[in-house]
Amino acid sequence: MKTSEQTIQQIERAIKKVADKFPSSEEATIFTDIHIRVNQETGELVAFNDDDQEITRVIVEKWINNQDDNFYNEVAKQLRKCIEHEKDLVENLAIIRPYSFVLEDEDKENIAELYVVDDDTVIIDPDLMEGLDEDLNDFLDKLLKDV
Repeated sequence: MKTSEQTIQQIERAIKKVADKFPSSEEATIFTDIHIRVNQETGELVAFNDDDQEITRVIVEKWINNQDDNFYNEVAKQLRKCIEHEKDLVENLAIIRPYSFVLEDEDKENIAELYVVDDDTVIIDPDLMEGLDEDLNDFLDKLLKDV
């Protein structure tokens, strides 16, 4: 699924609307995560807090009636990229740390941890970690053979 400039703008608009709900000038007093639900049929991206209250909603036109088997993986990549681009906004929300952005399907099932805001924790992009298990297993096998 190719990401268009329009898709990026629509996602970033949603991120900015979330930031508007939790302006950094206020003292952080809210305990919440940002739950992002996407719908393959309608193209909706809806952000919720922990109490399932809607924060914002946008329609991503490229996602409407998308039948890709890899839809949620691709959406997660796009969301991570846009969140990273808006890092200054995302990391200065008036929410008590740690908080995270979580991708969910329309049944509220957790699909991916998109971004964690904490002074001590970093979520590494899964693409970077792809194949790490095999590499570590190969290394261990070679190490044990030499012993």
